[in-house]
Amino acid sequence: MSEKFEFQITTKDYKRRLDEFLFAEFPHLSRMYLREIVRDEKCEVNGRWENRGYLLKTNDFIEVEVDRARQTSLQPEPIPLEIIFEDAEFLVVNKPSGMLVHPTIRVRTGTLLNALAHHLNISRSETDIFKRAGLVHRLDKDTSGLVVIAKTARAHRILCSHFQQKLVEKRYFALVEGVVREDSGTIEAPIGRFAETRFWNIKEDGKHAVTNFWVRERFIDKTLLELEPVTGRTNQLRIHLAHIGHPILGDIKYGGREFSRLCLHAFRLNFWHPHGKERLSFEKPFEGFFSETKTAL
Repeated sequence: MSEKFEFQITTKDYKRRLDEFLFAEFPHLSRMYLREIVRDEKCEVNGRWENRGYLLKTNDFIEVEVDRARQTSLQPEPIPLEIIFEDAEFLVVNKPSGMLVHPTIRVRTGTLLNALAHHLNISRSETDIFKRAGLVHRLDKDTSGLVVIAKTARAHRILCSHFQQKLVEKRYFALVEGVVREDSGTIEAPIGRFAETRFWNIKEDGKHAVTNFWVRERFIDKTLLELEPVTGRTNQLRIHLAHIGHPILGDIKYGGREFSRLCLHAFRLNFWHPHGKERLSFEKPFEGFFSETKTAL
């Protein structure tokens, strides 16, 4: 049985392809099925049928019919989750290093969304209210730390808007190569993707990117930094730290030495609850996080 869902596009999804928007909103459904919905004219944009490559505009109004009983490509898996907080509208989990946030073409299982599908009982229920894990933001596979997941369409819309408006405080810990002499500072350098290699790095005509940092501890040849990504570019923290000559330990891609993991951890999130009446702060304590790096210090 199909149900109708409605969305109004914000600046966050400006110029995003229609099919990519649907993939993000319905991560538990197969991409083939969502493409079929657009092809079969079950998805309208401002009252008109558009193709899947349509580029969204701010304030576009989308109406789409989705069959929640349809077989999905997201297999629920009983993967243990470290849940920091959960209520009726969202949850905060501590994602381990090495876990993808969502499935890819090559990796279909073992991701955070597979675990959440099992936790929220989505895709297997035919009678319960439609529940899905709505990604509000993402972390790289090798980055550990706090991730917010919306449990309702309303919470997803509000939280995404808060992230877009920079109403969310995000802080990271990183163990970097070399001794950082300044106690604090700001890294400002544009980031873009090089088309020929599809590699993200400092690029003269890239997007404006800013990172603040504070030294928390110095070792013989490494430094523990606290980081604040003022902007949110792809691989921003990794690229900016490599740019100033202090790549993250374990970040081979950007010049760090080989290690058992990428030493980057999202330890704090501070944001408004979707109901707007309470400011919440969550932390995954630093204690013990880099214990496995002691031999490298």
